[in-house]
Amino acid sequence: MNQTHSKKEKLKQLFFILYPILITQMAMYAMNFFDTMMSGHYSPADLAGVAIGSSLWVPVFTGLSGILLSMTPIVAQLAGAKRNKYVAFSVIQGVYLSIIMALIVLGAGALVLNPILTQMNLETHVRTIAHEYLVALSAGIIPLFVYNVLRCFLDALGKTRVSMFITLTSLPLNALFNYLLIYGKFGFPELGGAGAGYASAITYWVITVISLFIIIKTEPFASYNIFSRFYSVDFSKWKEILKIGIPIGFAIFFETSIFSAVTLLMSGFDTITIASHQAALNFASFLYMVPLSISMALTIVVGFEVGARRFRDAAQYTWIGLTIAVLMAVFCGLVLITFRYNVAGIYTTDPKVLALTAEFLLYALFFQLSDALQAPIQGALRGYKDVNITFLMALVSYWIIGLPLGYYLANHTGLHAFGYWIGLIAGLAAGALCLLGRLIFIQRKQSNVSLRTQQ
Repeated sequence: MNQTHSKKEKLKQLFFILYPILITQMAMYAMNFFDTMMSGHYSPADLAGVAIGSSLWVPVFTGLSGILLSMTPIVAQLAGAKRNKYVAFSVIQGVYLSIIMALIVLGAGALVLNPILTQMNLETHVRTIAHEYLVALSAGIIPLFVYNVLRCFLDALGKTRVSMFITLTSLPLNALFNYLLIYGKFGFPELGGAGAGYASAITYWVITVISLFIIIKTEPFASYNIFSRFYSVDFSKWKEILKIGIPIGFAIFFETSIFSAVTLLMSGFDTITIASHQAALNFASFLYMVPLSISMALTIVVGFEVGARRFRDAAQYTWIGLTIAVLMAVFCGLVLITFRYNVAGIYTTDPKVLALTAEFLLYALFFQLSDALQAPIQGALRGYKDVNITFLMALVSYWIIGLPLGYYLANHTGLHAFGYWIGLIAGLAAGALCLLGRLIFIQRKQSNVSLRTQQ
């Protein structure tokens, strides 16, 4: 990335980094979609087993991989400050830490997986499939965590198209492995839902190997000599990674887990309501890829500019990103209002489920507006390495405001299931406003520091 001056140039630079991230996120979302869809075509029990396994795995993975997202601002600030010789050391320490984290997940999973599944009110066959799916998936946990660090390194240098290439390469491979292992084609074992787990594990190994090859053999990555020498473990660097990463991980965990919690709380409603909720939430998650991608792009550009001590440029990038996110949210909202029945028709042909899903999608409109603020602001604050307040705001807005309010509205008013959505919207909105205040405070603080330095 080079220093840019005009807002037009900044918009061009941000878009150059953003669009590959967006394509990457969409492709990763599609990978999970393939697992679910292809398992569903095998049998309803396999669909349920994979869905249960995913609901247990996703909050854990997103929370823990969120810790490793700290590598993006660390590398971006080093690159912005022209301290390239320190990048390799930081990345290798991140790789070491990712392997330890993966081993902890594997150990904890071996201890608690069976007790958790036993406590759930599942049919024996579904429980077995969920267990087999997660065991199969565990074969790829170590490379998946390592890949997260390598991707942060690639993205932090502004080369987000490389991550896009890797993910787009892996998408058809994942679909192929699903086809071979779920249905037992061309002499491969017919594993059902467990096959989706093995397919994902194989895909994780493939994308990690591709990433290693690119980093070692191609420029500009090869010039950083990431794997050219052995570095011993440095716990002080681990401390820096964890100090930034743990609040990021917890903030992401609080956000992803609250949707799982709402889904569990809604189990008391009838099947039509639960199905409609899940369909609308699935589409809302798809639309969330837009502000999430803007968030990730802002972490890169803001981190780079802060590292170079160009605080005015960092602030301008932030407001450009926020403007794009809000405009996209308005556009997506208009699409939802106009085509909500068509969107609902993607998930169901049942007239009752279709009508209720369309109604839930109206509430998803307000999700979009809140996410358009809170996600990009979180990304910008990570670029500033300001993460502790964000973590506390996530805890308060989701679990102290959103969930209790939703529970009250759902159970003590006539709103029923919609009460949970209103509670979530209120939590997201409160978080967005608080984060906006924090962003303005940080930018003014950085501006004052810059002025004092120039005097």
